[in-house]
Amino acid sequence: LTQSLWKITLSIIFLSTFLLIGHRNHQWLKETAMPQKYEQLYAMFAEYGTRLYHYQARFRKPREQLELLKKESQTLENNFREILVLTEQIATLKALLRDMQDGTPRDSGLRDVTRDQDNAEVPDEEMFQLVHYVLKRLREDQVQMADYALKSAGASIVESETSESYINNKTKLYWHGIGFLNHEMPPDIILQPDVHPGKCWAFPGSQGHILIRLARKIIPMSVTMEHISEKVSPSGNISSAPKEFSVHGLMKRCEGEEVFLGRFIYNKTEATVQTFDLQHEISESLLCVRLKILSNWGHPQYTCLYRFRVHGIPSDHT
Repeated sequence: LTQSLWKITLSIIFLSTFLLIGHRNHQWLKETAMPQKYEQLYAMFAEYGTRLYHYQARFRKPREQLELLKKESQTLENNFREILVLTEQIATLKALLRDMQDGTPRDSGLRDVTRDQDNAEVPDEEMFQLVHYVLKRLREDQVQMADYALKSAGASIVESETSESYINNKTKLYWHGIGFLNHEMPPDIILQPDVHPGKCWAFPGSQGHILIRLARKIIPMSVTMEHISEKVSPSGNISSAPKEFSVHGLMKRCEGEEVFLGRFIYNKTEATVQTFDLQHEISESLLCVRLKILSNWGHPQYTCLYRFRVHGIPSDHT
């Protein structure tokens, strides 16, 4: 009986030791091997998701984009034709001026001069410089003022103080009919010079706001609102363009009391780039500006902002 009891005791001790070692090994495997497997699986899914996104972005070509490319191509072609016409007219005027300086004015009119302009000696280098000048003026910024709300210069959006973006199901990427990723434009798209159709930040409804941290402290003097024209809009209208808006400054960093700077109306029938002088001038420099959109031109679902600029005097120049 004593020998049997001794064997039972040894068996219990051995079994307890085996269970304890197994439990410790299980905890060690759970803390080491499994998280590594989870990380590998996560990395694999992330890689496949990235590849799928690139493939869809590459191969999904909506008809709207194709139509947009056609319209842009037509616009460029029209601009080129206008440049050629201007070049011919300038050459004609030069020929007339040359004849007047020689004391032999022509009474046959502009058409005769155009017909005879082949006889006028206009150097090729001069014509090249003329075309180069016209192209340069077309590419120049119409505003000709420093933009302190430019992202590439250091400006940014304070997203916690900005309206939510409008989410459209048409902007989702789909995989086997399941939408899994939105690619709507972020708010800081309005701080960039790319204003091609579709390159805008949209927010729900007709009223919203956005807080901009400028590239540096300035005394603001004016702002510029830019939108596309109906001629290049894929939908044929720009009812989502902002209409009434106001601008406010924040004196202390990007929080605290706001200072009213002005209230304006963006006219969609005028130029696409419109600059407004601030109605309330301040003497103290500020770093943050809040843009409030008060209404749009009739779109019931969302408002779309393409570009907003802030101009002024840097604080170190005052």
